[in-house]
Amino acid sequence: MKVGVVTFPGSLDDVDAQRAVRFGGHEAVALWHGDHDLRGVDAIVLPGGFSYGDYLRCGAISRFSPVMTEVVEAAGRGMPVLGICNGFQILCESHLLPGALIRNQRQKFLCVDQRLRIESTRTPWTAAYAEGQEVVIALKNGEGSFVADEETLDRLEGEGQVVARYLGDNPNGSLRDIAGISNERGNVVGLMPHPEHSVEELCGTGTDGLGFFALATLATEVFA
Repeated sequence: MKVGVVTFPGSLDDVDAQRAVRFGGHEAVALWHGDHDLRGVDAIVLPGGFSYGDYLRCGAISRFSPVMTEVVEAAGRGMPVLGICNGFQILCESHLLPGALIRNQRQKFLCVDQRLRIESTRTPWTAAYAEGQEVVIALKNGEGSFVADEETLDRLEGEGQVVARYLGDNPNGSLRDIAGISNERGNVVGLMPHPEHSVEELCGTGTDGLGFFALATLATEVFA
């Protein structure tokens, strides 16, 4: 599969995401924020970083990038889209996912090895895991607290759209310990931790993040 990784001005982890895609057995295709063409990719990753310097709100400017017009349309057709950290913020700003990410509860940037529980395997990005599986994945953010109104939170829980949850101490104050969510269809996933930093034993937290980049060939057929 060809997996596009979008670079915005200020993206920090785009090269890491490309590398993780290759570790997952797929072809990484570099996409630029000004592109109007997704170059025939089968899936898209919006990486972490500080797009446009995080001015206004995190992801608020990136949502107007030309490439996001194409991403939104592709997501509507069922293409798998994964937003990591800043990418998660961009997905919320683009209304592909509900809720918002705000300043961490302790008002500090954090960088930790975070335990998570995979709550849903009904997305192309989590299908390689077992439901309830516990993993350790790198987490680094300053505005990573997921918030939404109670009705939205209840809907996310009831429809199985919470894909990952923090275990142990809640690192950033996310409501209901939510670390990642999906849209109703399951093809769009936002994740605050950084699985691209957890894909090999030599560096990072091990290989627990590799499953997010497995993207079985069947996934686009199952979830389209």
